Amino acid sequence: MIVSEIKLYELLKAKLGEKEAEAFVEILEKKVDHKFEDAKQLLATKEDLANNKAELIKWMFIFWIGQITVIAGLLTYFFSMSK
Repeated sequence: MIVSEIKLYELLKAKLGEKEAEAFVEILEKKVDHKFEDAKQLLATKEDLANNKAELIKWMFIFWIGQITVIAGLLTYFFSMSK
C-alpha cells in the first residue's frame, strides 16, 4: 500500500472496522488501476503518431496524383477541342 492508501485505511478502520476498511481500499485500488489502464489504452504513443504520419503522407500523394491526372485530362480535352 502507498501512503495515501494507508491513511485512507486508517481513517476508514476507525469508522467501518478493519475488514470493511481493507475491502474498501482494495476495491478502490482495483477501480483506480482499471481506470488507469483504460486511459492508457487511449493515449497515443510515438509509434502510433509516426504510423499515422506515414499513412497521411501516403494518401496525400495519392490524392495529388489523382488531381494532376484529372487536370491533365481536362487540359488535353480542352486543347483538343480548340483545334
